[in-house]
Amino acid sequence: MRNEHSAAEKIKEISGTNPLKCMKCGKCSATCPSFNEMDIKPHQFVSYVVNEDIEALVNSKSLWKCLSCFACVERCPRDVKPGKLIDAARQLVVREKGGDYLKADEIPELLDPELPQQLLVSAFRRYRR
Repeated sequence: MRNEHSAAEKIKEISGTNPLKCMKCGKCSATCPSFNEMDIKPHQFVSYVVNEDIEALVNSKSLWKCLSCFACVERCPRDVKPGKLIDAARQLVVREKGGDYLKADEIPELLDPELPQQLLVSAFRRYRR
């Protein structure tokens, strides 16, 4: 990952959120359906962005375990929107890697029957063109 400071700023810019508003109450993590699968919980994710520890975020499995259901966004009393920060970090990783995008007809062969349907709906909602 490039400069940690500029990466943290880019995540804030893409997400449109202010992680400094977080009061670390943990309500976002308490409502997260992927909580048990994550090594960095949603409230911790916000702290990592504030502390500009972006390298740890992009290497964590939490970045890809988030369902993008935005339960954390709805639950946050300070409107921090941790789910949007996670999505922004994903976008940063994808942008840095570059590469081709999937075409709709390529998706069925990649599907895992254990994959939560909510993840698919969230992905289509977020990435449709």
